[in-house]
Amino acid sequence: MNKPDRYRYPAVMGYDDETKMFYLLWPDLPGCTTTGKTEDEALKNAAEAMSLHLWGMEDDGDEIPAPTPLQSLDLGQYEEDGCRVVAVLIEVWMPSFRERMETKAVSRTVTLPGWLDSQAKRAALNYSQILQDGIMERLRISRTVTKRKKSRVRESIKN
Repeated sequence: MNKPDRYRYPAVMGYDDETKMFYLLWPDLPGCTTTGKTEDEALKNAAEAMSLHLWGMEDDGDEIPAPTPLQSLDLGQYEEDGCRVVAVLIEVWMPSFRERMETKAVSRTVTLPGWLDSQAKRAALNYSQILQDGIMERLRISRTVTKRKKSRVRESIKN
C-alpha cells in the first residue's frame, strides 16, 4: 500500500455550549473526533487525532478515502440547536508520526514460574531485553536491520 507523506482533510469544527468545549469531526474519517478547551487546543489535538486515525487505517490495510473538497461540504447537516460550525483543513505529516508509533514502547504482561522469576532477579536479568532478543531471534530480525530502518525514516523526514 502506497503511504503518502502528507494528508489534508476537511474537518467540521464547532463549540458545544453544554460542555464548553470546541470539537472537531471529519466527514471523510468516521469515528475520528477530538475536543479542546480552546480553539488552539482543539486544533492541536486535531492533528494528533487525525494522524492516529490514519496511521491505524494504514496499519489495518484499510482503504484511505479521498478528502472531500471544502466547497462540497454541507455544513448544515452538522449544525444543531442553532450552533454554527465551520470547516477547517487539517494537514498532517506522517513520516515522523509513523516513526514515533513504530518505536513507541509497549507494555506486555509476561507469566513466569516463581522459581524462574527468583533466579532471574538474582541474576539481575533485564526481562524486556531478553524478550526483545528472543522475539527478534524467532522472527529472524537483527538489530542492524531495525537500526537501518530507523535511519531511512529519519532521512525521509529530512528530505
